[in-house]
Amino acid sequence: MPHARSITSGCIAAALFLFTLSGIARADDGWTADLKADPYGPERFLAVDKSSQTFWFFEQKSPLQPVKQLPCTTGQEPGTKWREGDLKTPEGVYFIKQRISSGLDFGLYGDLAFTLNYPNPIDIINNRKGSGIWIHGRGRPITPNESRGCVALNNGDVKDLDPMLTKRVLPVVIANSVHWSKDNPAANKDAQEVVAATLEWAKAWSRKTEDFFAFHDAAKFSIAQGEPFEEFRSHKRQLFAKLPWIHVLLDDVRAVQGPDYWVTYFGQLYRSPTLSSEGIKRLYWQRNDKGRFVIVGMDYDEVSLGLEGKYLARVRPDVTTLVEAWRQAWERGKVADYMQYYADNAVQGDRRGKSAIREQKQQLWTGSKAPKKVALRDMKMSLTQDGVQVEFVQEYASKDGNADKGRKKLVLGPVGNGWAILEEDWSKM
Repeated sequence: MPHARSITSGCIAAALFLFTLSGIARADDGWTADLKADPYGPERFLAVDKSSQTFWFFEQKSPLQPVKQLPCTTGQEPGTKWREGDLKTPEGVYFIKQRISSGLDFGLYGDLAFTLNYPNPIDIINNRKGSGIWIHGRGRPITPNESRGCVALNNGDVKDLDPMLTKRVLPVVIANSVHWSKDNPAANKDAQEVVAATLEWAKAWSRKTEDFFAFHDAAKFSIAQGEPFEEFRSHKRQLFAKLPWIHVLLDDVRAVQGPDYWVTYFGQLYRSPTLSSEGIKRLYWQRNDKGRFVIVGMDYDEVSLGLEGKYLARVRPDVTTLVEAWRQAWERGKVADYMQYYADNAVQGDRRGKSAIREQKQQLWTGSKAPKKVALRDMKMSLTQDGVQVEFVQEYASKDGNADKGRKKLVLGPVGNGWAILEEDWSKM
């Protein structure tokens, strides 16, 4: 049968954003993050310079430039965080998880706080302990190096940043020292590599192939996720065998470099006949002993991003093309051509299965009863659990002069790399 393109092979039109940070994490003086403009850099991101107690809000609109430079306070002790109560602020790349605006101790946190995803998967792999690292306000003016590990700003500054921080997709780069440059943008090969690997990872997931597992470092992934990799692999294999199809749509893929790792983060829509979910996914990458980037950990925040509309926009051309080809085959009265657009277990009115549909059409489309005209208009498309539902007004006429007009509903489901009709229903107008 004619096949539409796969959502993960031809229809992932992911916008790619990244920026370059370089530096080496050293036990004595911490990580130095060198921020440089990149052709695919994010429009906005945050950076914390612990040595100067400075909080930066950057925009990259060619060149990279700071929009806000604010005083902040970090941990009382120098160096990156290792354990609960060590009074140190972690260094690396973090993301906002939750906004808290009630129930806060005003003296310590002001009246607004944002939690960070410390420990992130890399921290867990490195056996760094502790929790409760926030960006928050203060009930009084801040002074340098007075927090217990959080990043604190003056209360008014946190409120001014609220609209940006609430979006939860801003990288928060925390380093001992932050350097930045207005140099002309230059593409970073590592960033391009991890972005490309992220897109290939999504394709392998949608294709339900064993290649999917090769993207992961089994040992580190087990530590980061808190479960043996074999359990992860066994669960995925069961789903691959059980589910007839999986679609994974990635939107707005970005890449950020940490001290010894990269993070790619993006909007993700997952669809299968049993589950549809969307949220923000983050993949943590390191090079293995063969020099290849592999996933060592991941995290996911389920949140509505409006990706279902983007998914429909991506599949609409292929679904529309299939429906038009089906219409033409019907109008020509070619049963063999017509039947190739149906799934084996398709339902058409009271007919169940492809053979029943074929038998009815072979009997009906003979002589003067053969189709003469099939016209469709006012087509609408929506998501359904089994795939996509297409509704339209249908006008039909046969060669003997019989004609009718009604509303047709088709449910199309993914089959292989394309689509097939699963259900067909018609009501007279």
